[in-house]
Amino acid sequence: MSKRHASRRLAMQVLYQIDATGETDADTIFAGLDEDHDPVEVRQEAVELALAAWAQHEETDEKVTALAEDWPTHRQPPVDRAILRLALYEMTSGRTPAKVAINEALDLAKQFSNENAPAFINGVLDKLHKSLDLPEPAADTPADASEWLDDAKAGE
Repeated sequence: MSKRHASRRLAMQVLYQIDATGETDADTIFAGLDEDHDPVEVRQEAVELALAAWAQHEETDEKVTALAEDWPTHRQPPVDRAILRLALYEMTSGRTPAKVAINEALDLAKQFSNENAPAFINGVLDKLHKSLDLPEPAADTPADASEWLDDAKAGE
């Protein structure tokens, strides 16, 4: 598992925790993560990703609700909300190509949610991708490009 995938997995779990507890203090969240399971860099990246995604969760939830009127965010399983929030943050921040963010979201849904979640999440994210003017990140270094390629291949 790539460090980016591990960070996303943990960020999704942190978003779930924030949604359940309301705790947004980075130090408190970081202290609660299992240091034996993930390296410090992965945990730091996960907390940063989760807090950045949480900072725009109200806007994200509005966009998702507009596209899934029968399943507004308050009716979605908390895991699905966390996955959608993380994926949309990555897509709109310009830090990750949209297709990679969508593939990663689908992997997380398959691993952590119910059997219907991947189709729902794919439908919502695909509609968002088509409806928004999303920035595509430039690969500043070959390492960046290879990490994105590794992430995309891992999602296949």
